[in-house]
Amino acid sequence: MRPMKFGVGQPIRRVEDHRLTTGTGRYTDDIAVEGALHAFVLRSQYAHAKFTIRDKDTARKMNGVKLILTGEDVAHLGDIPCKGLIKTVSGESVEPNPVPILPTDTVRHVGEAVAFIVAETLSQARDAAEAIDIAWEVLPSITGIAEALAPKAPQVWPGREGNVAFEAEQGNAEKTEKAFAKADRVVSVTIVNNRLASNYMETRACIAEYDKDSKRWTLTLGSQGSHGTRDILAGYILKVDPSRIRVITPDVGGGFGTKIFMYREYPLTMVAAEKLKRPVRWVADRTEHFLADTHGRANLTTATMALDKQGRFIGLKVDLAAEMGAYLSQYGPFIPWVGTTMTPGCYNIPAVHVRFRGVFTNTTPVDAYRGAGRPEAAYLIERLVDAIARETGKTPDAVRAQNFVKPAEMPHSTQTGPVYDSGEFEGHMRRAMDVADWKGFKARLKASTKAGKIRGIGMACYIEACGGGGPESSTVILEKDGTVTVLIGTQSNGQGHETAYSQLVAQHLDIPMDRIRVIQGDTDRVETGSGTGGSRSIPVGGAALDKASSILTENLKQLASEKLEAGIGDLEIVDGAVRIVGTDKALDLKAIAALPGATADKLRVHQSWTPPEATYPNGTHICELEVDPGTGATEIANYVVVDDFGVTLNPLMLEGQVHGGAAQGIGQALMEEIRFDSSGQMLTATFMDYALPRAVDVPSFHFETRNVRCVTNALGVKGAGEAGAIGACPAVMNAMVDALDRAAGIRAIDMPATPKKVFGALRAAGYQQ
Repeated sequence: MRPMKFGVGQPIRRVEDHRLTTGTGRYTDDIAVEGALHAFVLRSQYAHAKFTIRDKDTARKMNGVKLILTGEDVAHLGDIPCKGLIKTVSGESVEPNPVPILPTDTVRHVGEAVAFIVAETLSQARDAAEAIDIAWEVLPSITGIAEALAPKAPQVWPGREGNVAFEAEQGNAEKTEKAFAKADRVVSVTIVNNRLASNYMETRACIAEYDKDSKRWTLTLGSQGSHGTRDILAGYILKVDPSRIRVITPDVGGGFGTKIFMYREYPLTMVAAEKLKRPVRWVADRTEHFLADTHGRANLTTATMALDKQGRFIGLKVDLAAEMGAYLSQYGPFIPWVGTTMTPGCYNIPAVHVRFRGVFTNTTPVDAYRGAGRPEAAYLIERLVDAIARETGKTPDAVRAQNFVKPAEMPHSTQTGPVYDSGEFEGHMRRAMDVADWKGFKARLKASTKAGKIRGIGMACYIEACGGGGPESSTVILEKDGTVTVLIGTQSNGQGHETAYSQLVAQHLDIPMDRIRVIQGDTDRVETGSGTGGSRSIPVGGAALDKASSILTENLKQLASEKLEAGIGDLEIVDGAVRIVGTDKALDLKAIAALPGATADKLRVHQSWTPPEATYPNGTHICELEVDPGTGATEIANYVVVDDFGVTLNPLMLEGQVHGGAAQGIGQALMEEIRFDSSGQMLTATFMDYALPRAVDVPSFHFETRNVRCVTNALGVKGAGEAGAIGACPAVMNAMVDALDRAAGIRAIDMPATPKKVFGALRAAGYQQ
């Protein structure tokens, strides 16, 4: 691609930012709909209980109350589907338990919806909820993976023996056993990947409107894909033709995977709007987010590596238990499946077997959260590789370099299915070590020790899979005024799609960004769309848009050639005009759009692109940290990232994505965790109890790329939205273990490494300053 002023590779500031930073963004709760009623959800206070609603008539008669919906009122609606139905070890699909829109007699986690109250004001709806009389019969409950799998543990679901939702596998068990039989030694780790809440800035919200004449609903909500929301509502829950539902997604204040899914409030507001013939709005408060929105991670895993006499990896066994919560969420079973496909990481391991189980608990369901299984896989293998280095007496980089997949071995087929197309893993590791001054660490360690501090350094070399899956399509239109409109079915949640897509158009038409309008999030205006998830917007949606823009460019040259009296091969597009090469004779886009032959089929191009394979971003994170042994507090002293993302569309936006992802990874490593007590009550349902990283907790990152073009993607890109969160946790925790091992011989600690946990570990190990 030749460089364009606003095109691919240019560090253009985001065009969205002026609107979003000056308070003129338009989020769901900003939308004022005349005559809208307010909804409130009455939620269970018990983790597991049978219930009977003894009286709701009193609440119905209260001032301002318009409607109360309970399970019997919405029993005609279909269940919320689980679509991530992977194959179990028996070869059959996972069988999900029903997820009703409202349960009729049993709740299975604190925060589960029991009733939906609609009133003139939110306060009136809350008051009515308190007046609903419910008889509760509390049942035994269980939280935590180990507890749920223990003999005689309380059962979340009848007929699900041992609380196992499913059991599946990756790789080849027989081949792996043979490799272990030949091993010179084995090294094993058991680790916890802590449960998280996504905590986007904008909590979930929706507004439902119903038109009695057309019998159509309009649902406005913050989502990660309007078409997916519409299709589940139509096909599974309301059971109507999709044409009867319009879904609009305005600006979205963060998604991180959690806003992909169907939630009960969406069909409930639609039913209420139809019954009342008035708009109905619902907005979650922050505690509702903690209690009712899907959580992430929550794995308990043992991994064992077999090594030969030279220290080469010859076999890997993994036993993973993934907590599903009380229900199988929309893609719940798929998350450990896709994660375990990436178990080998950057390493050439000739025999791998992974057994993984989904585990029911009386807790909020678990589903995709930034990275969706791949951070868990990277964390596991990178913690194990560091453990191997300690056990064998080798340096962490030497173990990695010996076992990396080499560039000459690309494409590389792993034992769990993925085929890596490109990458130079040792290259970015060595570059990161140079930038981080790995060789100078001993001097910094000596200075920290003199100051009474503990210091450690750690690395993580990750690879992930993204930008795959099904097709995405895009439509690009040259309007009569010479501007360009893009229609695309992905959905920005703050990533900067308006800028990125405009750059792809500008690469072909060479026009300023303010002449390009990007439209997403409206099922009436955008024909198709797979939404945003798995870092696929640019690798897949962008590839479709690039293809459409290229065709539109050729159409415009054809239209201009007759007017300019020149062959198409003699034409180029410069500064938003078709020009005869080497002359100043040109037609701008507005003039071309006005030509007699400029029909709609010439000015409007629709194209799809289906990825033949996932893309495989990879890189190295290095973290150096210092711990105060008197308090257990941790300060990150240096943080270096060297990534391979293939072709870079916008280096400024790319760096921002990595910073944000790394901040989330640091948060998980050092402070974030959803916790429950023994009765299933959430102990971390507010920001008083759930710690998020603040500016003071996040270091000044050094970020650079060492890119190798992706050979399976039409743009050569590899996707970057989740990468920061994938590399950060193992880098931080490897640095933490390095520090604790040097100081007190502590070789294992789980996330989050809070000051209390670190301080306790040092005391338990007998550390003395």
